[in-house]
Amino acid sequence: MARYHASVCRLCRREGVKLFLKGDRCFKDKCAIEKRNTPPGMHARRRGKVQGYGLQLREKQKVKRIYGLLEQQFRTYFQRASLTKGVTGEVLLCMLEKRLDNAVFRLGLASSRNQARQWVSHGHIRVNGRRVDVANFQVRQGDEVSVAPSASKNVFLLSAVESSKGRGVPEWLELDGTNLKGRVVREPQRADITYPIEEQLIVELYSK
Repeated sequence: MARYHASVCRLCRREGVKLFLKGDRCFKDKCAIEKRNTPPGMHARRRGKVQGYGLQLREKQKVKRIYGLLEQQFRTYFQRASLTKGVTGEVLLCMLEKRLDNAVFRLGLASSRNQARQWVSHGHIRVNGRRVDVANFQVRQGDEVSVAPSASKNVFLLSAVESSKGRGVPEWLELDGTNLKGRVVREPQRADITYPIEEQLIVELYSK
């Protein structure tokens, strides 16, 4: 599957906000947004004000990049959300929050979503005691997410857990840091997603 392999800091600069794609670096002075909060490119400052379709497109790109999705994956999530009862934009974001790689990241078991996706794909994550190596697996209320015993001594994983301390865990999750596991205590809600996202712009974009 195709993946973005260039500098992820360019993505944050393009969107003008921190997308927290680089792990610890995002919380330090080395963060690209802190050092140079301008879009990448030689003539970036000459671009005019973004309006209309441009705003909608940038919002969609921002959410795609936060959760590390490709265009077709994101479109599939939107189609599912549009067929689900509720406010489409909010349903979409809650579906993305329930991805297994996002849950691992939000629990603090990885320093970034990319790293969380790697833990999952390498088989280091268990859901209710069973190995799950699909990053888009949807966790549900009552599910227990844990680190496989074989990976509990992994120095890179332990380093990620240590570095993520103090980041906080959202209210829809519960963390047992001692045993490297967490639990989904309820379904995520729109209020649990603190990123500066205007999901209605995405709905308008796909509704054209």
